[in-house]
Amino acid sequence: MKLNTNSNTYIIIYSAILVIIVAFLLAFVFQALKPMQDANVALDVKKQILYSLNIHGLDGSEAEAKYKDVVKGEIEKEGLKYYTCEIDGQQKYVFPLKGMGLWGGISGFLAVNEDLNTVYGAYFNHESETAGLGAEIKDSQAWQEKFQGKKIFDDNGEVVLSVVKKVDNPASQVDCVTGATLTSNGVSDMLRDCMKQYKNLLKK
Repeated sequence: MKLNTNSNTYIIIYSAILVIIVAFLLAFVFQALKPMQDANVALDVKKQILYSLNIHGLDGSEAEAKYKDVVKGEIEKEGLKYYTCEIDGQQKYVFPLKGMGLWGGISGFLAVNEDLNTVYGAYFNHESETAGLGAEIKDSQAWQEKFQGKKIFDDNGEVVLSVVKKVDNPASQVDCVTGATLTSNGVSDMLRDCMKQYKNLLKK
């Protein structure tokens, strides 16, 4: 019996088989590449942590080796994770940050000196901020370096590290990214909310 390749039944069956084959191939490729993708994501996180510790310009293998050298531990308590590190014999702490920018999520890492109140370094990232404006929180190393040496808490334990349009207290404030006030506000809110949580955690 000759198949009627013009019939609706044939077309539906042919399409269904084709969809199943393509879906199987995509699932196979995804599973095959997943370990590599996971490794790349993990390496990217390690590089971001190193960036917050003012360590830049390393390729994959160099970053892996440097991370093992400076990051001494990963501590997780009550759903919060932070890292203990050592730079030139001095203790540092790196705290992950998450918040919201103008168009999507923002994140970063804040490296803090042993006094738990002085910024050693900072790195910020974003999902979809505007290139040349809000994206500068990630792209501008010079802006990130402005956080170095800033104080996080005041004498009452309140978070004073912030991003502002006009700096009144240079000890704890950083001027916002030009033309990206809302994204800068998001960074400021993220710093306040996240560091408040870490402060409460470390007091316990």
